[in-house]
Amino acid sequence: MKKNKETTFSRMMKDKKRKEKFDEGYNKFLLSEFLTDAMEENHISVRKLAEKAKVSPTIIQNIRSGKTSNVTLKKLDDITSVLGYRLEFKKVS
Repeated sequence: MKKNKETTFSRMMKDKKRKEKFDEGYNKFLLSEFLTDAMEENHISVRKLAEKAKVSPTIIQNIRSGKTSNVTLKKLDDITSVLGYRLEFKKVS
C-alpha cells in the first residue's frame, strides 16, 4: 500500500499568505459561477437583472468576470434577491 503523501497544494496552503490569496481568488470565482448559473436558471440578462436590482450593468458584469472585490452587501443582496436567493452567513471553523 502506498502511504498518503502530502500534496503540493496542501503544503502551499500551510503558508498563511498563500492561503489568503488563494481563498480570495476562489471566493471571487465562486461568486462569479453562482451569478452566471443563477442568471441562466432565471433566464435573465445582465441588463434586466441590473434594472430589477437597481444596480449598474457594469457591477453585474464585473462580478461575473471576477473583476470586482468591492461590491456592497446591500447590492449583492439586491442582486441575489432578484434571482430568488438570499445571503446567509455561516460560521466556518
